[in-house]
Amino acid sequence: MQLKLSSPKIWLATSAVNFRCSIDGLCEKVQTHLGKALKDGIFIFYNRDRKKLKLLTWHHNGFVLIYKRLEQGRFTVKMSKDGLVTLDEKQLSWLLAGLDWVNLSEWKSLEFDDFY
Repeated sequence: MQLKLSSPKIWLATSAVNFRCSIDGLCEKVQTHLGKALKDGIFIFYNRDRKKLKLLTWHHNGFVLIYKRLEQGRFTVKMSKDGLVTLDEKQLSWLLAGLDWVNLSEWKSLEFDDFY
């Protein structure tokens, strides 16, 4: 099964949250600590050891909470003074796959004028 998440705005919190928080607790963090509107996009949170993610978003008539746990490795987190890092859909896909989305984002495509 392939999960495709899409939103014009995707944010990753840059500090760990207590994973006992569910929808209401995460909504409070979005509004109070991050200063964002709940319906503006996808908000991603991680736990202290970076093995678990929670994604919170609004869908038509209610909130959706997605939980992801890695069995091996840790999620890559990029630090920012703003409290949030913006991701695009490709970076979100890499993050959910457990890949180092920060390093993958820095790869540049090679372009050639002529091939032999």
